[in-house]
This record gives sequence, structure tokens and C-alpha cells, in this order.
Amino acid sequence: MAQRQTTTDPNLSGAGKAIAVLTSGGDAQGMNAAVRAVVRMGLYVGAKVYFIHEGYQGMVDGGDNIREATWESVSSMLQVGGTVIGSARCKEFRTHEGRLKAAHNLVQRGITNLCVIGGDGSLTGANLFREEWSGLLTELVEQGLIEQDSIQKYSALHIVGMVGSIDNDFCGTDMTIGTDSALHRIIEVVDAIMTTAQSHQRTFVLEVMGRHCGYLALVSALACGADWVLIPEMPPEDGWEDKMCQKLSATRSRGTRLNIIIVAEGAIDRHGKPITSSFVKDLVVKNLGFDTRVTILGHVQRGGTPSAFDRILASRMGVEAVLALLETTANTPACVVSLCGNQSVRLPLMECVEMTQEVQKAMDEKRFEEAVKLRGRSFENNLKTYKLLAHRKPESDLPHSNFNVAVLNVGAPAAGMNAAVRSAVRVGISEGHKMFAVSDGFEGFYKGQIKEIKWADVGGWTGQGGSLLGTKRTLPAKHVDKIAAQMRQHNINALLIIGGFEGFLSLLELLTARGKYEELCVPMVMVPATVSNNVPGSDLSIGADTALNAITSTCDRIKQSASGTKRRVFIIETMGGYCGYLASVGGLAAGADAAYIYEESFDIRDLQANVEHLTEKMKTSIQRGLVLRNENSNENYTTDFIYQLYSEEGRGVFDCRKNVLGHMQQGGAPSPFDRNFGTKISAKAMQWVTRKLGETFRQGRVFANSEDSCCLLGMRRRALVFQPVVQLKDETDFVHRIPKEQWWLKLRPLMKILAKYKTSYDVSDSGQLEHVVHNRPKELDASVA
Repeated sequence: MAQRQTTTDPNLSGAGKAIAVLTSGGDAQGMNAAVRAVVRMGLYVGAKVYFIHEGYQGMVDGGDNIREATWESVSSMLQVGGTVIGSARCKEFRTHEGRLKAAHNLVQRGITNLCVIGGDGSLTGANLFREEWSGLLTELVEQGLIEQDSIQKYSALHIVGMVGSIDNDFCGTDMTIGTDSALHRIIEVVDAIMTTAQSHQRTFVLEVMGRHCGYLALVSALACGADWVLIPEMPPEDGWEDKMCQKLSATRSRGTRLNIIIVAEGAIDRHGKPITSSFVKDLVVKNLGFDTRVTILGHVQRGGTPSAFDRILASRMGVEAVLALLETTANTPACVVSLCGNQSVRLPLMECVEMTQEVQKAMDEKRFEEAVKLRGRSFENNLKTYKLLAHRKPESDLPHSNFNVAVLNVGAPAAGMNAAVRSAVRVGISEGHKMFAVSDGFEGFYKGQIKEIKWADVGGWTGQGGSLLGTKRTLPAKHVDKIAAQMRQHNINALLIIGGFEGFLSLLELLTARGKYEELCVPMVMVPATVSNNVPGSDLSIGADTALNAITSTCDRIKQSASGTKRRVFIIETMGGYCGYLASVGGLAAGADAAYIYEESFDIRDLQANVEHLTEKMKTSIQRGLVLRNENSNENYTTDFIYQLYSEEGRGVFDCRKNVLGHMQQGGAPSPFDRNFGTKISAKAMQWVTRKLGETFRQGRVFANSEDSCCLLGMRRRALVFQPVVQLKDETDFVHRIPKEQWWLKLRPLMKILAKYKTSYDVSDSGQLEHVVHNRPKELDASVA
């Protein structure tokens, strides 16, 4: 853990500063994690931190609504949905008099740094307040409410925004706080509905939130394979009613027992007329006579515990917001902290607000194509992928490529693999290929467990956990002759591997064998899927998000079990092989005190320092501890050893319990992120396969033996990138099966700071102020995008 590092960066001094945090507008899961991060980072840098309860209303009313925050006052709020400090709509703040009162209340407490967590309306109000600040202070002096020297002393109000909105409707950030959790609620409902709908052969019309933005509807439609989706940004063409009914009728005739239609609450037709869920239901009943039900999700989407993604996003944004406030000057424009790929960046607040308003303007003026573009590339990609997968063309309209493509899973099972297979199969069929499914990885391959897989065979696969194809860790080298024979027998022209580190090794082995077996001279691509997130060439793997959520929810329950007993420390072992991703990022999401990993070596003195830290903690009102240990972090300091050490050293102060989470981290239904990530990355892989098949088809056959015909498709920062596996060898630690450099190690200081350790924080990795441009890409990135 290297906890002995006690230096803090001199640039990070907040001494003499006062920071206030408020949540405004509609609530969103993860707001509490952001508040906690602002408070703890503020205290860490030596500033005074205040809560403003009930949003702007509390700022106007003052009094007990503005209270100083302590380290303990934000304990136990990480896992709570909504906002603990309250939010309220405030008409008074919209008036000059209201803002004058608010300014008076802040100056009385010396607060000139404001952290606002809310939607674009809340952030616009904050910016107006900032612009009026010096004028408001002058008025307060004239009215004799504050001293003359206060104008000089509190001359500028600094504002940093974070977007808390379940709709993901703010331009400039890949994800807003709360969106991922809202998707979790929607998908939980869809999964439950699917079981009952299949029992009765029913059609369900699901209405989700999104008055002006169709993000939730579109992404949940993609995540559950809905038959039809209606969103405000892209109203359906005239005559859509008949087309939708035809599609529902066709899927029913092919043996599908259920249909799902998702409607955003703000859905409209081309003429601006609202399309309601009840209208859609009546349409289906009248035209098809199907047994149809409507479910309106409403505020369920805003509620519940925040997902692991939202906790990490909000924690990172909260820390970044404090850094931004420390570095701001009187001339710095108000900024908003955004997520850009897997990095926090700062963008000028009003540029983002103006872009967000541009989208609405385009929709009002019926420039729908432009509205979709303004929403960003991620939104566009979601829409394209949905259309590609949901709207099956008649056989007669499909191109015929005469190519056969095989898809297989390699390595351990990971939630989201099935969504990736479904996507690959359907995109492949749409592009005219014959798709073949290989059971049980390369073991099934050499045994000839290969059969054609059709469009309908993968129906309902997105929500299934594990691997329906079956997966094994077997590598191909031993049986490469038999594999080549099977490829010849089935005339396989391309290969798509969905798997973990074994998949990467398999591609390297097949590439080496190309010299001996011509059958292997075909395009080959791999999509990373493993809970360990240890595949080189990709920042994220399918399945890791689901595993993180499993770890986080288990830690929540474990922490809750200590609420009655007090003074208890839990030692929890996570999976990951030698990769500390799950332990580190899970630790940040669960509010752990320490996380032991292989990548950051630790010794007995570090363990001792951690025990002392927990002993001190037990003297406060937070009388429980949480310590995570990656399974292979150290061969001698085992989970049992650490448990026994903590038990002995903590005797009389706290008692210990241990949990080995094991294979529950690999199980369960895939999270919305993993369903979408699997769906989109796999679709892109298949499009690459089609392109490569075209490029390498010569004299009646496919022949591909160049390095760039054997690739791994990974997510690097902002984009999905195809990388020849040969080029990734230098980036790989083959002994420990991890990439040599891992981006998430930069998140480790955050966990330590938020757990009250003195550690150094490298400001060079924090976001610098960037400018948002109209075509700023909202890439697939680390969003559920």
C-alpha cells in the first residue's frame, strides 16, 4: 500500500479558503458520493467545507441550512441514493433579491468557493450569481449589512459545476452522475418483465424518463434488444405505426414469445405530436390483438443505491472540482468537471450549457438529424448500432458474401459475453456472412463442435450472464493441426474471439502457426471480455463492470452488518489474478480503507500502518473498517495472514471478519454497461471483419497473413482501436498476465485520500481547462455509451 508516504503537494493548499457544496434540481444517484468527495478532498487540502442544505433555497434562507462539514459527517453516504443534503426548486434565487440574500449568507461565513451539483439550469443560475457577485457585495455594503473591507476580502466568487442528471443530457461530458444507476433500475425492471411476458406471450410497452433526451430509452433498448424504441431526438418516419406492427407480427411468427417497446416520456412524431405509451399500447391491441401491458417506470429510475460506475465517477469529479477551485483565479471562467474517456477534464461551463441548449433548439426547429449529431458521437453510435441489430431485413434484401465467420468464447466466463456474441451474429448476418458458433472455445473447435447460428438463435441473449456458447481456457497451439482441419472442413474465412488473456495468447499462437497452416491465413480479431480487466491494449474489458457492481453491493451489505456490532474490520478477497483493478476500483466504489494489490508492493510496515490507521478510526464515530485484497497481491501476505495479523494487532480495539468473494464476481446478469459495451464493440469488430475479408479476397479465396489482419479491438482513452497483437507483446507482462502500464493505478491515491490517509496526489493527471467545440466527440469511452 506504500502508506508511509506522508507528503502533500504544496500546490494543494486550501488553507484559509472556505468551500460550500450544494445539490440542486432533480436528484440523481451518486450525488452523495460527489458531496463526500468534495468534503473529504476539501478537508484534506486544509480548507473549511460547508454543506448548503436544500439547494439554492437553503442558500437564500441561510441559518441552519449552511453548516460546517466534518470528515465523519459524510460517512455512510456513499451507498445512499438521492441527496442527503437535500435539493429544492427555488423561485426566489431567480430574483435579484434572492441572490442578494444568498450572497449575504455566504459572505457572513467567508465562503467564496461554490461547488454546484445539478443540471444545466442549476449551473446556469450559479454562473449568473458569479457574474453578479461584486455588484451584490457593493449593494450589501450600501445597505450596511457587511463591512467595506469585505468587498476586497471576498472580491470573487469561484464556481465549479458537476452534472447530476439521470438523463445524460449535458453536452461536453460522456456521462452525467446518475445515468448509469438509472439504467440499472430500467434493466432490472426489463429483466423481470421478460420472464412474465414470456409466460403469457405478451407485449410490454415501457415508458422511461427523458422529457427532452432519449438517452435512457435508446441505451436501455440496446441493452435489452427491444423491438422498437421511440425517442424525442429522432421521431419515426410517417407511417411508423404500420411498420412497427409489421415488425412485431414478424417476430411473433418466428416464435418469439414477447415483444418490448420502449418509449421515452418526451417521444414525439415528425409533426411534434406526443407519442404516449398508452397510444402505443392501443395501437398494438387494435392492429394485432396482442395481449399488451404498459409499465411506467417513473421515479423508480431516480431511486435506489448508486451503481459502482456512478460512485467512481462522482468521487473522481468531486476531487477534481476541489482541485479546480484551488487553481481558479478571478479571471478563470466558471468550469464544469466532465468525464472524457477515462479522464476528468474541465470545460467552460457556459460553452457546455450553450451547446446543450443548441440540441433543444434543433429539435424545436425539427432539425432532427442535427440534434442527434449535437448529442455527440456516442449517441449517434448507439442509434446506428440499435438500427443495425433491431431491424432485420428480409432475406432477399441481404447482401450475399459467401464468407463464413466463426465466433467463440475463450477463457473464463464474463457477464456481457452473450451480448457480444448476439451482436456479432446479427451484424455478420446483416452483412451477408454465414455465422458459425464454436462451443467450448478451442477445445470445442478442434473437436468439431461447430455449427451455423441464425438470427433467431441469439434472441434474448443480452441479459444472460456467463457464456451460453461455453468457454474454456484451452489454448490452440497443441491442437493447431486439428483446428486448421476444422477451418478447412467448414470453410471458415474469419475468426472472432471474445475472451480474456487466454484469447490474446491464442491469437499470438494462431499467428505463429500461419507459416505452417494456410487455413489460418484469415482475418482474426479479438474483443476483450474478462472480469479481471487484464487484457493488454484495452482500458476496459466486458464483464469487469458487472464484477465491480457485485463487489460493491457485497461490500455494502458487509458494512451494513457491522452497523449493529461496531468496531469491526472486514478483510475481503477479490478476484483478478495479478491484476489489482477489481480490488482498487472496487475499493474506491465501496469506500475501503485499504486495498492490497500486486502492482503496488507492500510490506509488514505498511500492514502495521494500516492497523494503526484503523485503530485511530475506531476512536471516531465511524467504527468499522473495510480492507480489500487482490487474490494474488502477495504470495506470503495471504488473506488468512492479513486477517490473523489484524485480529492480533487490533485485539481489544476491534475484531475482524474475512470474506472470500470468489466466483460470485463472475456470475449474475450483466450490467447495462457490459451489455452495451459488448454489443457495440462486437458490432465494430464484425464490421472490421467484413472490411478485411473484402481486402484479402484474391482469385476466389481469402488470404490474410499480414500483422494487421490479426488484431485486438480495445478501448483506449476516447476511442475503440484495432491493434495488431504482435505490437502489443512489448506492452505485456506475460509472467503475471497483465499490461505493463495500467491507467487505473492513478485512481489509487483518491481511495487513500478519501480514507483519510496522508498521501501525495499527482496534480499533473488532473484535468486542465479545455474548450468544448461543437463537434466535440462524445466517444464510446468509459461511459455506458
